[in-house]
Amino acid sequence: MSEWLDQLQNEIPALANAVRIEKILKGFSTDEKYRIYLDHGENQLLRVFKLDQWEQKTVEYEILETIQTLGVKASSPIELGMHQRLGIGYMILSYLEGEDARDVLAELSTDEQQKIGYNAGRELAKMHQLSAPPSISSWFDRCVPKHRKYVKAYHDSSLRINHTDKILDFIEQHLPYLKERPNRFLHDDFHVGNLIVHNRTYAGVIDFNRYDWGDPIHEFTKLAFFSRESSVPFCQGQIAGYFQKAGEIDSFWILYSVYTAMAIFSSMVWTQRVVPALLDDMASRVNRIIEEHHAFERTIPDWFS
Repeated sequence: MSEWLDQLQNEIPALANAVRIEKILKGFSTDEKYRIYLDHGENQLLRVFKLDQWEQKTVEYEILETIQTLGVKASSPIELGMHQRLGIGYMILSYLEGEDARDVLAELSTDEQQKIGYNAGRELAKMHQLSAPPSISSWFDRCVPKHRKYVKAYHDSSLRINHTDKILDFIEQHLPYLKERPNRFLHDDFHVGNLIVHNRTYAGVIDFNRYDWGDPIHEFTKLAFFSRESSVPFCQGQIAGYFQKAGEIDSFWILYSVYTAMAIFSSMVWTQRVVPALLDDMASRVNRIIEEHHAFERTIPDWFS
């Protein structure tokens, strides 16, 4: 255990009853994450971050408090604090018992996978009740410039994607659909790697550190890139559960396909910059997505039908 972690345990009352602290190595978050085993049997999650993230983490903590009032199954916030001398901040949350859905879905029946997806969709709809603060500019005004920035970075890179011009034309033709879209809370990383299954049922969602504000339909791009490769029944269930809770599917597949097409470029650029060792894996995902959408001649992917 690192020296500063020893100091935190000695100085933070919430950690005083820890009998064991285990580092969590999964994920790409810049936070350091630890599972805290307490002497009375319950477990907690400790997230440690640099102090320059304090403002963002304060908002994240407040969001976690708010979604608890919406009945969302997620870690409950326990304490947020900083340690000036060590130059770090920390967040203590309740620990969601269970396993990543990505690791267990294949072991479950088709009906169980679909039910877990259905409940995940209903939970996602609950989160999307939370509107963006007035200070957040419109989704269209943030989404489109961000997309163009990634496209420029793509063209400036060594990356090459099949049917590039055709996909970019599809996006441009459908950008008007993004106007006047709602500005709501986005988990922005809602996929099977961040969903917990316990006793073969949906237990909750973790890792809110990439939260954003924007069109709720943008959340579904993670189906294409991550959840679909683990379980198609889960994906079908998530869509069904979400719209049973949130209402009509109005323009869903057009928006889904536009956001997924956009994410092809941002995902490839991001992967090359941040985790280049995984670039071949991402390229395989991208090629599969392009094939399933027939180079975006189809808005509904083959896996759904």
